[in-house]
Amino acid sequence: MASSSHYHYNQNDDDDDPFENIFEDFLEIPDILPKPRERKTRIFIERNREEGQDHLWNDYFSETPTFPHNIFRRRFRMNKTLFLRIVHRLEQEVDYFKPSEDATGRSSLTALQKCTAAIRQLAYGGGADTVDEYVRLGETTARKCLHQFTNAIIHLFGDEYLRSPTPEDLQRLLYIGEQRGFPGMVGSIDCMHWEWKNCPAAWKGMYSRGTGKPTIVLEAVADYDLWIWHAFFGAPGTMNDLNILDRSPVFDDVINGIAPQVNFYVNGHPYHLAYYLTDGIYPDLSLIHI
Repeated sequence: MASSSHYHYNQNDDDDDPFENIFEDFLEIPDILPKPRERKTRIFIERNREEGQDHLWNDYFSETPTFPHNIFRRRFRMNKTLFLRIVHRLEQEVDYFKPSEDATGRSSLTALQKCTAAIRQLAYGGGADTVDEYVRLGETTARKCLHQFTNAIIHLFGDEYLRSPTPEDLQRLLYIGEQRGFPGMVGSIDCMHWEWKNCPAAWKGMYSRGTGKPTIVLEAVADYDLWIWHAFFGAPGTMNDLNILDRSPVFDDVINGIAPQVNFYVNGHPYHLAYYLTDGIYPDLSLIHI
């Protein structure tokens, strides 16, 4: 005879659901729930910027400065007259470098301090916080000074100094070259290597040669007073002067037939294109004199 059995599950409606108990226990444990992080307040450092301005003025710009002109030129990479001319132009024409006051009536950083911070970063290639102890301004402010300074230099002086020579400039350069025994010479061309300290490791092989340090090459044309008429920057340090000359736009005007014509004679032979002085690595071209 067949038989059957039935399993009856009786649940008491008054009993609590075990999952609800676990959830309640979870909420009762204070360490499990993350605590909100405390908001960090910005640290204020009183740098006494007025004291930094006084030290800077007494060291370099007073009537009896602590450091002589030769040390100023070495540390600022220019003479004092040129530096003060730049500071004056920026202070007069760029809002960031104009004197101002904060809400309490306290004077802001002077244009002298801001320009010194920018020049020191450019001259020594150091970080933005390296001028903090002397010029008395923070890292963020020093970085902003550098950005504003470079933009202002391009805006104020670019049309005068970042340009090709005009016909009047060429005549002056030709005259000076002839007086120095080089008729037809308008400048010297050469390359120099600048060390790239923060070169990415993946690029080090492409930018390193010889000493093993990665470098970036600058090709420049300068005249007797170090006025730079041409600059080609960015080639990797593994290239030599000839490789860079092949990629440089220095002779583009000659190739395109728009180079200014000049006329001079050497040993009775007429020439109609100026030339650059170079060292021995360059080829013997009519535009290059070794």
